[in-house]
Amino acid sequence: MTTENLNDLRAFARVAQEKSFTRAAAQLGMSRSGLSHAITALEERLGVRLLMRTTRSVSLTEAGQRLINTLGPMLDDLEQELKALRSFNINPAGTVRITAHDHAIASAIWPRLTPLLVKNPEITLELSVDYGLTDIVAQQFDAGVRVGNIVDKDMIAVRIGPDFRMAVVAAPAFLQGKTLPLTPGELTSYACINLRLPTHGGLYAWDFEKAGKSLSVRVAGQAIFNNTYLMLQGAIDGLGFAYVPRDLALPHIEEQRLIPVLEDWCPLLPGYHLYYTSRRQVAPALQCVINALRYQS
Repeated sequence: MTTENLNDLRAFARVAQEKSFTRAAAQLGMSRSGLSHAITALEERLGVRLLMRTTRSVSLTEAGQRLINTLGPMLDDLEQELKALRSFNINPAGTVRITAHDHAIASAIWPRLTPLLVKNPEITLELSVDYGLTDIVAQQFDAGVRVGNIVDKDMIAVRIGPDFRMAVVAAPAFLQGKTLPLTPGELTSYACINLRLPTHGGLYAWDFEKAGKSLSVRVAGQAIFNNTYLMLQGAIDGLGFAYVPRDLALPHIEEQRLIPVLEDWCPLLPGYHLYYTSRRQVAPALQCVINALRYQS
């Protein structure tokens, strides 16, 4: 029985992920021709074609898809186990990569992890701002953060923040001479500041709730951002209404730079939750992060 070369299997997995020999070779630190030779040798040993190659694209054959479906999770588990072993010592060490959006980082993650980093100089923290529904396994993150605890079945969710309320706000100068909206549907008659979602490329619909009635409103305006803090600044600068977490807008409301509207319609959202895969043995550095972030009500 032939024992397959693990390096060649890893090389195949990277090409399958990137759909490009050039990008995969760069990430693996080898030449494109060397990578191509390794994949060809692997195909010859297995006796099947794994990849369809043209001058412009690389795609998986049926056999290649079957192999990557099995191989991908196995290689990921192996990498995580090796990572855990490398950091298995008295002092937690290693890099912890977390994907979250900016408000979660500023309000729930960074304030509690700053002391952790000071106390544990061997831990490196990488925070990536992303509004998409990131596949943390495919993108090689240790954990992700989203509102609520609804996550995929192979994930574990840990609450890291309290429930929070949204707010619709605008600058006094923008509202001057205008009648304030009394229902969410009236927002369609005003300039509003939109959020672009990366997952599907669409604009985020504003959610409202009152007396058990829920509705979503799609608004329009001159400014579109992919960042909550820029949306807030746009409202302060008088470009229209913004829909942002109330705690973010509160200092500006108190200083009368912003005026809230539709307060009885703004929903209370479930707090942020950290999620990570249940298939991995949790590395000591990640466990330290989880312990530091765990919300105590």
